[in-house]
Order: sequence, then C-alpha cells, then structure tokens
Amino acid sequence: MKTTGLYPKVHVDAAKVAAVGQAGGVLLTEAILVAGLDRGLSQALGRWRKPLAVHDPGKIICDLVISLVLGGEALSDVSVLRAEPGVYGCVASDPTVSRLITVLAEDADQALNAIATARQQARARVWNLAGVHAPDHEASIESPLVIDLDASLITAHSDKQNAAPTFKRGFGFHPLLAFCDHGPAGTGEALVAHLRPGNAGSNTAADHITVAQAALAQLPEANPRPGKKVLIRADGAGGTKDFTKWLTRHRVAYSVGFTLPLDTTSLYKQVPEWVWTAALDSNDNAREGADVAEFTGLLNLDGWPKDMRVIVRRERPHPGAQLRFDDVDGYRLTAFATNTRAGKLQDLELRHRRRARCEDRIRIAKDTGLNNLPLHGFDQNRIWLQIVALASELQAWTGMLALAGHEARRWEPKRLRYRLFTIPATIAHRARRMILHLSDCCPWAGLILDAINRLRQLPAPAT
Repeated sequence: MKTTGLYPKVHVDAAKVAAVGQAGGVLLTEAILVAGLDRGLSQALGRWRKPLAVHDPGKIICDLVISLVLGGEALSDVSVLRAEPGVYGCVASDPTVSRLITVLAEDADQALNAIATARQQARARVWNLAGVHAPDHEASIESPLVIDLDASLITAHSDKQNAAPTFKRGFGFHPLLAFCDHGPAGTGEALVAHLRPGNAGSNTAADHITVAQAALAQLPEANPRPGKKVLIRADGAGGTKDFTKWLTRHRVAYSVGFTLPLDTTSLYKQVPEWVWTAALDSNDNAREGADVAEFTGLLNLDGWPKDMRVIVRRERPHPGAQLRFDDVDGYRLTAFATNTRAGKLQDLELRHRRRARCEDRIRIAKDTGLNNLPLHGFDQNRIWLQIVALASELQAWTGMLALAGHEARRWEPKRLRYRLFTIPATIAHRARRMILHLSDCCPWAGLILDAINRLRQLPAPAT
C-alpha cells in the first residue's frame, strides 16, 4: 500500500522471537554479581526463606531493585524482567513478590537491619574495587568524604498507614535521606532512607541523629567516630544544638545551616566593610555581588559546641526577586555553622553551598521509585524505601565500576534508560553458550560492551 506519510508503513503482529527489549539491564546484573549484592542479600534474608521455596528472597529483592532502575514504579513492574529470562533468570510471580514484602514487613526492624548489613558489605567491596574513583579515595580533613542529609515530601494519593498532612498543606510522608556525595564525577548514592509520617518535623534532632548514625554505619569501615575525614552536611533543619553536639561528640566534621538571630541588623553594622571577602562561584571564581564574613565572635553561642564557627554570606537578590523583612541594606543574609578550623572562608562557604547537589540526588531517587510509596502498610513502605535506596546505589555502583571516566557516569536515570538499558538485542545459543547479540544500530552498543568487559575483568567476590 502506498503511503504519503513520513514513516514507513509496517505490518505489526506478535510472535515468539528470541528478542530482548531491556538488554542493557545486563549491566545491572553484572554489577550486582561483582558487588556480591546477590549473595549478601541471599545470606542476610535466609531466615525469611521458607522450606522448599523456589525463589530466593535475595534474588527477589535484586529483581525489584533492577526494575526500579529500569523505570518501574510498583511491585508488579517486575513483570518486565519476568518476560526476559535469558537476561534476568527466573523471576518470581507478582503474588510471590507481594508475599515476601508482607513477610519482611511483619518483622520490619530485623529485615531492615539484614538488608542494611548486605548493603554495607557490598558498598565496601565496590569502593575497594573502584580505587581512585571511589568517593572515599584519599579522604582527608582538607577533602573529606561528604554525607548530605535532607528531607523530602512524598504525596500519598490514598489513606495509607501513617500518611499525614505536610507543612506544605499536602498529604503523605516526610522521609529523611542521607546521600554520599560523589562530587562532580558522579551522581552520588543513597546511604539511608528513613521513612516518617507527613507531619514529622523538619528540624527534629532525634531523626537527624538516627539518620547520621545509620549513614556512618553504612561506610566501609563502619566507624561511629570516623574523625573529620567525614563531613556531615545539612541545611537549616540540621542546624540544631542537639545535633551539632552529637556530631561533636562523635568527632565528625559538619557544615549545617544556621538561623541568624533577630538582632542580625545591628550585628551586621558592626562588621567593617574590609572584613567581607568575595564569595566564589561553582568555578572557583569571584562572584560579583556576593561576599562572606565570619560572625562567630558577634553571636551569643551559649549551648552550642565550643569549636563551632558561624559564617555569613551576603548577596543582593536577583532582579525581580521578592524582598524579605530580614534583608539588610539590600543584602540577603544566609549563614551556616561548621567545626572546620582550617581553610579560607570562601572555600568553606562554597563547600557548604554545594549541598545543593543533594537536591539532585533526591530528584534522581524520585525517578527511581521514591516518588510513590505504592503499598498501604507503613512497614511495607519502609521495606520499599530500602529497595529504592538499593536502586540508587546500584545505579551509582554501575557508573563507578563500569563507566568511570566517561560522561555516562553522570547520566541521570531517564538518559540511562533511553540510551543504555533499553537497547534491543537477540539471544542465540551456540556451543552450550547463551549469547546476547546487541543491536549494532544502537550508537551506544560499544559503550555497553566496554562497560560489561570492565565489570567482568574485576575479581569475583570470595565465596
């Protein structure tokens, strides 16, 4: 039939062919094997495996993690993997997956601890294999490993357990998250995802301590007092006396937002103009119209840690910005507190301002399962949040081990799916081997092959 359209007219049917639509997911399975995450989860969740059960709980969790990285949003989305056993093996049915989540939720604290243990062990192995590309490589007081803490709101579209009104007049949950910052080279990885009701306070010190403690436990050495080679970074919600005291007792470096007092105007007028130093932009160049100065000696810091410093940034609001009552002489003042003694004020302020990368981590996590808590029970959604954290980690680990040195390490989920994970392929069997033929029409096939070869050259986990 002749057509005047711009695309060819093709006949469409459904047939049984040896084709794979999510062939790029083999990168994820290879990363799981290299990290030893499959074995770790299998051992950690062994107590929840019923006698004569066909499906291993660790494999089910890994399948759910892969489905989230590939774009899934619910337990049932694991069916995409089930349709491609040549790449993903035997995948449990939807009822089996649902039953496992229910069983784990019945003993949620123990299950979460088991999953956390497997995650920590896998992370230690991945960071060791990554070498110079690991986030803790050559971590020092001058260049610490950064852990970002921040909260986010998740809307609940039904009356789920412990869902509550939020401070933004929504309804849902208010989880507190911790991410390890990979700097400009990578996307970062989730360390902790602590689920809370929607009405949980933003600046609750107890929750920040809980999450910070769990984040430190996720580091390869798992030292509760790692020293100032580790920096905890948070916005104003983390700038509380109790939280900073806890960080001080655990000898951890910190950089947290600080709320200036009501008499800031009078304090500002006490600072000579020559004290202010030009702030830096993201390229380490002086930023016009922005300056920094230290206010520590001007403030009443009774009850705060003795070694704490308060650094203030002033900047003129951009044209059209709504002015605030607390603006001083046309400047917008913001402050943060830190216990770092060495270094220029400009560098410390720029380091703190890079906390904004955490917003990107949260946005990426919301594109990897965080945007929706699909289950009704609170403990069930706690388990789901752990799977989301694992998905964030798997994506980061794959980039760290297989894509280091390439811009693809910084690609966000949508781009990874579009360019790498959804590459078409066919499966052939030859000489008792199963071969996955990637389409050579895909411009990223070479990158995928190189990445797989990188992963397979790494030593296998010890049995």
